[in-house]
Amino acid sequence: MASAQMRQHRPLTHPLHIILLVSTLPLFFGALLSDWAYTVSYQVQWLNFASWLIAGALVLLGAALLWTFIQAIAAKSPHRRPAWALFGLVMATLLVGFVNALQHAKDAGATMPVGLTLSVVVFILSVVSIGYGFVATRVGEPT
Repeated sequence: MASAQMRQHRPLTHPLHIILLVSTLPLFFGALLSDWAYTVSYQVQWLNFASWLIAGALVLLGAALLWTFIQAIAAKSPHRRPAWALFGLVMATLLVGFVNALQHAKDAGATMPVGLTLSVVVFILSVVSIGYGFVATRVGEPT
């Protein structure tokens, strides 16, 4: 006799964790737009805006990375792979964002075009990690 077991699918991330991840997106996008504005106008203040936006995003991303690490450590055996994949995406976003912050710490003339390229890469990584955090699910215990 075969018995069917019901499994509950739950999102991989906690809603507060998603808020931390999603809140980095407008900051990285603002930095990208500020870099683009600098390439168009050559007004140095746009690089200052971008630097502050990147710094704020890195603070929030650091908190999200810590949350992701704790979640990956606490995950049970079958749930570890998606949790560690999300950790890897958030870590990659944080590392590229940190390199972007170092690039923006240079003189205004030395920042571009690498700063704009890094801002695009960080924004794309942020979108991918947020998307993975929303889509990835874990299977609950049989009920």
